[in-house]
Amino acid sequence: GDYLVTIEEKSKATFLRAYTNWRCMSAGSSRVCVRMVGHKMEESYSETLKEQMSVVEMPLSDPPLCISCCPVNGDLLVGCKNKLVMFCLKYLVVNQNLTVPDFERSLILHIDNFIPAEVAFCARHIAVTTELDILILKLELVEQSGDRTEQCAHNVSALEKPVDGDPSSHTSQLELDEFIICQKPVELLGEESKRCEIPITLESTELPAEDTKRFQVRYLLFRRFTPDQSPFGFCEETKLHSVQLLPVYRTGGSVTAHEESENERELLSLFCFFSLPHVGYLYSVGKLVELISTYQYSEKSEQAVLTPQFLHVITSEKLQCFTVRCSAAAARDEDPYIDTTLKACPPVALDVCTLRMQLFIGPRAICHFKNHIILLTKADSEDITERRKPTRRMLSRKSDSIKSRTNSESEPGWNLYIINTVSTIQLYREMVDYSRTYENVKTESCIHLLSEAHLLVRAAIMDPSFLESDEKEELLRAFRESCAFLGDCYSRFDTQDYHLALPYYRMSGLSMTEVLKKLVSEGDEIQTYERGLIFYLTHSLNEDLNEELSKELANQVLHIFCVADPVQLPHILCSPCMTNVCPLIAVKYLQKVEKMMPSVVLTLTKAFMALKMGDLMMYEHEMDSYKETILACGFIGQPKLLRQRKEGTVIPTEFAVHLKEMQPGLLVAATVALHENNKIELEEADTFFKVLCSNSESAVPQLLVDFWEALLVVCSQEEILQELLLRVTSQYVWRISKQQLPETKPLKTTEDLINSCNHFGLIFPWVTSIMSMGTPSDKDYHEDISKLQSLLCSQSIDIASALPVLEPLTEAGNVGLTIRVLCSTRLGKYEEAIEQLLEKCPDAAVSYAQHELKDDNRALWWTKLLPELCKRARLTGNDCPVLISSLKETLSVVAMELELRDFLSLLPDDGTAAFFLPHLLHCSQRKLLT
Repeated sequence: GDYLVTIEEKSKATFLRAYTNWRCMSAGSSRVCVRMVGHKMEESYSETLKEQMSVVEMPLSDPPLCISCCPVNGDLLVGCKNKLVMFCLKYLVVNQNLTVPDFERSLILHIDNFIPAEVAFCARHIAVTTELDILILKLELVEQSGDRTEQCAHNVSALEKPVDGDPSSHTSQLELDEFIICQKPVELLGEESKRCEIPITLESTELPAEDTKRFQVRYLLFRRFTPDQSPFGFCEETKLHSVQLLPVYRTGGSVTAHEESENERELLSLFCFFSLPHVGYLYSVGKLVELISTYQYSEKSEQAVLTPQFLHVITSEKLQCFTVRCSAAAARDEDPYIDTTLKACPPVALDVCTLRMQLFIGPRAICHFKNHIILLTKADSEDITERRKPTRRMLSRKSDSIKSRTNSESEPGWNLYIINTVSTIQLYREMVDYSRTYENVKTESCIHLLSEAHLLVRAAIMDPSFLESDEKEELLRAFRESCAFLGDCYSRFDTQDYHLALPYYRMSGLSMTEVLKKLVSEGDEIQTYERGLIFYLTHSLNEDLNEELSKELANQVLHIFCVADPVQLPHILCSPCMTNVCPLIAVKYLQKVEKMMPSVVLTLTKAFMALKMGDLMMYEHEMDSYKETILACGFIGQPKLLRQRKEGTVIPTEFAVHLKEMQPGLLVAATVALHENNKIELEEADTFFKVLCSNSESAVPQLLVDFWEALLVVCSQEEILQELLLRVTSQYVWRISKQQLPETKPLKTTEDLINSCNHFGLIFPWVTSIMSMGTPSDKDYHEDISKLQSLLCSQSIDIASALPVLEPLTEAGNVGLTIRVLCSTRLGKYEEAIEQLLEKCPDAAVSYAQHELKDDNRALWWTKLLPELCKRARLTGNDCPVLISSLKETLSVVAMELELRDFLSLLPDDGTAAFFLPHLLHCSQRKLLT
């Protein structure tokens, strides 16, 4: 838009020129300024430059053969013999009121023995053709590190040397007058294309600067054709034409507000098109290099132009329009997970279609801009009489707006046509109308045509100008509608890709009710239901959709599954969408299925329906069919029997409410089975029990504690295990400290847990000894206290993380003492534990020592316990008989362990000799005996 570049010939000399500020010519100004590339603008020219067109001369050492402008950044590539020259577009700021476009020659690609016929340039990708070869390259920036740059230079120099045996290096010797040498056709993709043996050397022509960009070449595609590669046999005029690189940008609808400007649009995919006279080829050259489509023309083509939606081709007398697959490939580049149950897109490999043919006399050149086709024709003298031939159309019934302008002074017969292409919405409507002719036959043609219509709309939505389009809302509506049509096709037709009904219906935004009303005829008992509809319904009903079907539709769904897939009936009935179903009809259908395929899930579903009907006799009969353990495992097959989700919230079913009242053990066992089979998360189970027991978010119902305790029995994951241990510990502590009794009787006693769970240990004798001297109030919370002590007596819980949770109990009488001592012991602080016991409960000190002070801790008997007892006995005298008896027991143990001399050294020198003599005598006699 900012410049027009031309190759001009005058006096047998060829020039490369760029015309800038050309818009002023249409405003009536005829002034022209001519300057060379890089010519410095003088201040005096600033005002006149605004009102005159500039012709920028671009000197080249060799005549230019072909040119291409990059549609992304406006850079220019010029093809000359044995080289390609790149000019960067830049904008010179002459003053604050004037900025002019200019060019800087930045890079030369030297290609030996290569005469380019056409070039295409886009986003540093280069496609260059000779008569029968095409080469696609990418210029990649090299990191500015010395090692990397040297390596790159080495690679280029290695390429410069022709490989031995290269046929191209010997061609001149073999070309004799009698022969034409045809090299064999070849196609090399991606990394393989390096083997094309076309060496390329890069020469940077930018002025040296610190930020000079260094490039290296990556080969993407090489393809060589031969003259006989034509369905129409040997043709001397066989050669490539119309090479083009087409960029596709990230979907317009997904671009954020601040990225709407054209400069910031993000390139998503790149496609390359080129053509032989009778065949066209479309490749994807973005993330993956692959052939997408091949176009077979009905007659020899003159030129072709590719757009994101169509391929337009001119022949000697026709303008043809074909569908393209660029939007399908780009959609997959944008979202690699597009082919899922959530979204879909027609395949890239879909057969191409001819959309229309229009007759013209002598088409010579074609180009495309937005929704216009610009066509240049020249009528030969013999064609003049046939100029008024009617045009033939395939799809467009409304006439296109065609403007013709003829210059009578120029050579006769030249015409310029500007053809307005049919708008996307209009063509989409025509294709949908046309697809209806196939509707009743249920053929793939209907799906194909609707897929074309869908891709047409998808391509329009991916266009960067989509956000500013007047048709934006209409296009989005058409997109959703096309998804609905495709969903209908995959639901009604018996196709291999029936599963696509689900993602297309989801993309359409239709509710299940709307889909069912479209597809299911009321009261039609003989209607057949295809796999696509069953697949859609099965997935939709098994998910937590916030939609309730009416009673009539829910019953109709039951009928559909009874006919098409009876095994699914129990699962379908548990869907939240089926809340309004008639339970009596449901039971009848289930009884039919049970005769063929009985199962635990089916029995549980019948029990669920019996509850809905209020038939408790039937409920009890069904629940008595299996043992409780089998029933608990049965819920794994269908968790929605117990809990459902609505708007992201967990809601217990009537079944769960009934079990809570009548069989809480079965409910807990079933929830444990669900957790262990990854059907319910720990947090979700918490919410489930809190909602079920009508507790607030903070309060923990006893049923939830029962669940945690039951889960501890089977849980093997260390992270979840520690979390559960902390939770039950916290709950025991809260109840004991707040003197809060559980609202329901716990399902398991301490003894049950000790017998069934490794994480609850036998309570130590010294703990029992301390608790025997407890207060009467402790007996009210005996179960919680004993469970807590049992947990701490085991080795499972991480004491360090449990300390903050246990904090509220540390001062709570005998209970607090046992907790403190147990914690000190688990942390290896035995001396601290002994001091706590001697301070609060000397009776238990020796019992503690006998249980805990073993092996490495044995020495604490005489280094810690004996001195402490002596010191405390001296202070209290005979007032504390407990200390005296503890001291005697300790002396008996120490006398057995130590040598006489060591034992004697430990005894206090201010004690009563008569008190210690028996122990000394015992120690001495033990020595004599040994």
